[in-house]
Amino acid sequence: MSEKLSLSTLPAQTPPAAPRKSKYGWVWLLVVILAAAGVYHYWPKGPDPGAGGSPPPGGGGGRRGRGAGLAPVVAAKARRGGIGVYVTGLGTVSAINTITIKSRVDGQLMKVNYQEGQLVHEGDPLIEIDTRPYQVQLDMATGQQMRDQALLDNAKVDLARYQTLLAQNAIPEQTLATQRSLVAQLEGTVKSDQSQIDSARLNLTYCHITAPITGRVGLRLVDQGNIVHASDAAGLLVITQVQPISVVFTIVEDKLPEVLKRWHAGQQLPVELWDRSDQKRIGAGVLRTIDNQIDPTTGMIRLRADFPNADEALFPDQFVNVHLLVQEKQGVTLVPSAAVQRTSTTTYVYLVKPDSTVTVRNVVEGVSESDATEISSGLEPGDAVVLAGLDRLNEGTKVTVQYQGEGGRGQGRGGAPGAGAPAAGAPAAGAPGAGAGAGSPDGPPPGGRKGRGRRGGAEGQGQ
Repeated sequence: MSEKLSLSTLPAQTPPAAPRKSKYGWVWLLVVILAAAGVYHYWPKGPDPGAGGSPPPGGGGGRRGRGAGLAPVVAAKARRGGIGVYVTGLGTVSAINTITIKSRVDGQLMKVNYQEGQLVHEGDPLIEIDTRPYQVQLDMATGQQMRDQALLDNAKVDLARYQTLLAQNAIPEQTLATQRSLVAQLEGTVKSDQSQIDSARLNLTYCHITAPITGRVGLRLVDQGNIVHASDAAGLLVITQVQPISVVFTIVEDKLPEVLKRWHAGQQLPVELWDRSDQKRIGAGVLRTIDNQIDPTTGMIRLRADFPNADEALFPDQFVNVHLLVQEKQGVTLVPSAAVQRTSTTTYVYLVKPDSTVTVRNVVEGVSESDATEISSGLEPGDAVVLAGLDRLNEGTKVTVQYQGEGGRGQGRGGAPGAGAPAAGAPAAGAPGAGAGAGSPDGPPPGGRKGRGRRGGAEGQGQ
């Protein structure tokens, strides 16, 4: 018999449990809200267009652009003045006279009358060699001469007697001729004795060595008590003339016609010497002579200049940079070299306009001397050009200007011709917004390049 199943007989099903609400959920929600509020509060904001204000100088820092405020720069005004045209070359200091003192006699070194490195004058005693052997030779030569002189005197007396007897036909003529020959022979002997005396006296003189020139003594090559010989190759000491002194330098043959033009006109061409880094002048002199031929392998010609070297700043075989002045330009427009910027195609400066904005001005560069550069065209005396803070600038940038001085010279040098990133000169102490300028290979530096600026000693970075 079938059995009916009723719902009451089925097992009861338990409903699924509801998920348990986490008691930490409100904590995380609170953390997220606080973080969002902090980001909103501290996130940099741009200036309010309606407020009329401007961000602080120095590029604004953070993500704000440079063009949002005034860029502090250091500037100088172009001036009218004179500048020299120089031909440069590399040179080596060369002593006019360098003498190795050698002994001309053999003997023992008895006395040294100088100190190493001492400046000696012509005629000063230097070395004494033992004179006793040469004094003995002198005495022997003197005694021999006295003996031979006595024989000569007796022969002359006999000659006078024979001449009287021959007149009386008392002796043959041959006797008189023989006596005359004897007198001549003895006269020769006495003369030879005199030469021996002179030789001995000369050797005595050679024993006392004096300075042949005025100069500085080098290191001593022999010591007191040593035996020296006339055949010694090294010598006793070396004297180098240092006042005056000369410099032999080379210039390229393309510059020679300009130098010869003034040389043949009788002009005295000034020459300046600068140290190895070409930053400090160490001497001034005049061109003395020009070599008679050009080196065909290098295309260079040698020249010699003389220098008084009163302070002994020049030392033999010292390397120097030589600046030969060939022309003085007067009444030209000059700016500090730090203001001149260069790219691969143009040379330009940042010109400060009367409305305190800057513009890029292409210029034609002339000669440069030290930290001043001639501007052949593109600027007039009185125009203000930017020296420092160049990395902040773009065409039309509004600036605040601190002048380095009327006609002042910038501290630093512009980039070399063709350089992609010329460095601006360092500003004066405490100058606002001074920084290193950067140049683009194809044009003025864009405003979006990174740079560093200083104001009151604080450093901020913008981009």
